[in-house]
Amino acid sequence: MSAASISLKQIVKRYGDFEVVHGVDLDIEPGEFVVFVGPSGCGKSTLLRMIAGLEPISGGTLLIDGQAMNEVPAAKRGIAMVFQSYALYPHMTVYQNLAFGLETARVPKSEIQPRVQRAAEILRIEPLLKRKPKQLSGGQRQRVAIGRAIVREPRIFLFDEPLSNLDAELRVQMRVEIAKLHNDLGNTMIYVTHDQVEAMTMADKIVVLSAGNIEQVGAPLELYNNPRNKFVAGFLGSPKMNFVEGTVKSLEGGAVVNVSGSEFRLRQALPNYKVDDKVTFGIRPEHIGLTEASGVKLADLRVDLVEQLGDTTMVYASTLRGQPLTIALEGQRHIAPGTMVPTYIDPNRYHVFGPDGLALT
Repeated sequence: MSAASISLKQIVKRYGDFEVVHGVDLDIEPGEFVVFVGPSGCGKSTLLRMIAGLEPISGGTLLIDGQAMNEVPAAKRGIAMVFQSYALYPHMTVYQNLAFGLETARVPKSEIQPRVQRAAEILRIEPLLKRKPKQLSGGQRQRVAIGRAIVREPRIFLFDEPLSNLDAELRVQMRVEIAKLHNDLGNTMIYVTHDQVEAMTMADKIVVLSAGNIEQVGAPLELYNNPRNKFVAGFLGSPKMNFVEGTVKSLEGGAVVNVSGSEFRLRQALPNYKVDDKVTFGIRPEHIGLTEASGVKLADLRVDLVEQLGDTTMVYASTLRGQPLTIALEGQRHIAPGTMVPTYIDPNRYHVFGPDGLALT
């Protein structure tokens, strides 16, 4: 199996007069693990299905290894897809489920057995080959569904929310399994999810989608640390980034912004702004502390709720104006709801967004 490159050139999808994907451009290198992430209805599964050949492309060009694929049937694109539903044949054994696609493709019988055996070894499902799907757990069924893709020896694997039917513990386990599979096989993989934790932990490259448009593309930490807009900043990160309204107070010697009664001198000027213009301050919960060692004073907050998570204490608080903020503190902290606490932020770890949502710093 060899990895393939994928290029999307101004890809559009319409259903009648309604356009759901708006001129998407994207390049995926051979062997990359790319995750499409975004809220429900953003177009990520539609984009995946167009790459797979399961949805016709309304406009633009899809290239695989430099060859246009718009009119090439799905079966001839060198792609294997793993769906949210396992779609196993209930009357067949695991072995028969793995072999069926090869048999219908008229692969010689002498090739089928070693391909099935190799996939079973990779996924550690050899003891399950004689069982029927009803005798398998959810995680085992998902392994069989992935095995059915492996036996086809595709150039590209596509995963459409494959873990959404599993419980939390199995999801974590299968994330590790799929990441290891990518390391072992080296194929190009595209993985669709609405779960930003899956995106952050699995991807070489994340593609953040919203309403049929790409908002930002990059490595997980690049997007986490340098979001290009408020949407990306708020979507990536768990718990989510806090957003607080601020007002420009001065533009001399670098802009000064008032946030919750405290003034911050920004790292850069705001040449297109004037005094009293509004901006949005973004602060991640883990970048807020309760002592001066954490940085610059933000505000005194009223504690509404405290969650003890073992190694982390989550504090849900609000400003005197009722603006809610979430604080993630390391370790176990005993803070009583209803008390007032001072908060401080790292002066190098905040984000500022303009009224259009674009990042200013």
